[in-house]
Amino acid sequence: MSVQERKQRERAERERLIVATARELAEQQGWDAVTTRRLAERIEYSQPVLYSHFRGKREIIGAVALEGATEMAAAIRAATAAADGRRARVTALARTYLDFAARNPAVYDALFRLDGGLAFAQEDTPEPLKDAFAALLESLAEVAGDDVHPGVFTETFWAALHGLATLTRAGRLPPEYAEQRVALLVDRLAVV
Repeated sequence: MSVQERKQRERAERERLIVATARELAEQQGWDAVTTRRLAERIEYSQPVLYSHFRGKREIIGAVALEGATEMAAAIRAATAAADGRRARVTALARTYLDFAARNPAVYDALFRLDGGLAFAQEDTPEPLKDAFAALLESLAEVAGDDVHPGVFTETFWAALHGLATLTRAGRLPPEYAEQRVALLVDRLAVV
């Protein structure tokens, strides 16, 4: 391995450490606790080293969001691939999405609530975000209905899931009706 390759590998490892540490800190104490000073202390590098990877917290949030989008897409694809039939796939998609949001609140916030400097629904949208949407579209396109654009249907279904995730997390929806909400969403919105 050349010196250049070793330096690139070490740089990538430091970057992964920064992102993992930011994510861990955000999951434990919230995004307000994630500061460049605290990150530098936790990873035992100076703030200038941290700034050589990310210009600030916004870029770190964006990196966590991209990592989370990749994880969410993989979880959705695994769940829908294991389901048999259209209704089961859409139900698995909805449950997996809501479970991901509940288990990873800081990542979910980085994806959908905080400014990570990422473009959504544009040509310059990063690939992990496009792929996460594609993971939804793969199962939802088949249940959109004949007169509905599959992308628009996917956006609408996703918006409903996001609303359920956000309201549930905020304690605005009683948890005992979670399964009924998923069934209602699948049965009334999707053509299964």
